[in-house]
Amino acid sequence: MSLRDETLKRYADELSGLKLGKEVKIMEVCGTHTVQFFHTGVKDIFPARLSLVDGPGCPVCVTGNDFLDRAIEIGRQYKAILCTFGDMLRVPSSYSSLQQEKAAGLQVQIVYSPLDALDLARKNPDRQVVFLSVGFETTIPTEAVTLKMAKAGNVGNFSILSANKLTPPAVAALLDSPEVDIQGFILPGHVSTITGVKGWRFVAEKYHRPCVIAGFTARDLVIGTLALLRLIEQGKKDIVNGYRTVVSEAGNEKAQQAMDEVFEICDADWRGIGKIPLSGMCPRPGYADFDAEKKFPVSPPPAKEPAGCRCGDVLRGLISPPDCPLFGQTCTPSRPVGACMVSSEGSCAAFYKYREV
Repeated sequence: MSLRDETLKRYADELSGLKLGKEVKIMEVCGTHTVQFFHTGVKDIFPARLSLVDGPGCPVCVTGNDFLDRAIEIGRQYKAILCTFGDMLRVPSSYSSLQQEKAAGLQVQIVYSPLDALDLARKNPDRQVVFLSVGFETTIPTEAVTLKMAKAGNVGNFSILSANKLTPPAVAALLDSPEVDIQGFILPGHVSTITGVKGWRFVAEKYHRPCVIAGFTARDLVIGTLALLRLIEQGKKDIVNGYRTVVSEAGNEKAQQAMDEVFEICDADWRGIGKIPLSGMCPRPGYADFDAEKKFPVSPPPAKEPAGCRCGDVLRGLISPPDCPLFGQTCTPSRPVGACMVSSEGSCAAFYKYREV
């Protein structure tokens, strides 16, 4: 962390000099925050007795193996071109991975936007094109717009396989679990631009946990952590918006409307947590022709997790990545066993890169 900024240095000194009266655990929900706490060096200046617990804020990490198993079967049985963001390529499925299947001849195309996949479908009208839709509130609106364009243009060979998820229900599920002992939350900045502050008020009002919405610079993280610790020490159950430049009370209402027009809320499976009611977004019946799960019925073998991998426990905040027996040994970024080591936002990948354990 650069200390050239005198204001930042002052806040950093205040944070590192805090004398906490008890052990405090806070959770950062967002995968980008996970990485930035390491990258900026803010985690290195935490005061004694403060622990940062990584949350389920990495969409690749929380997507279960059954999703990839289904995608691979659709590609095999229907000769479909599977379009995916690059960080899904190396994620292990129950029996393979997209990378392995691509090497064996499956048509897998890396794209940078669902619009790229739609364009590919237009250029290949004789092939089915399936976009693997894995994301949170920040990417779902773009996928909604893409499906509207596909429907308006009658691009019948395009569809999405949805693993879209909503983050607030996952936080609620963690707070409902007796296993999780978290005193406060650093809430995600990007997601909050869509949900607004109102999407998170339940954390303080229902579960009586203080929380801070934070940005991603060293200054944002230092000031946000300080604000959260002050709330905890004062016993206040409030929510502080520390990212006012982009996060409003109501959020991005146009994006919310686009999501609601195309998708409906459904149950979703989260790696390590299980099925969370009303935490997913599936295409509405009016978009059933673009819903790959309905359009291409398959029956993949029963899903399974790799033996010994504790990615699910990391995502629930029960253990730190080095506590997994595979971490840094059997499981490394070059030879990942679990999704948490693959994604650039994964907790295990961040620990491995910055801690060099």
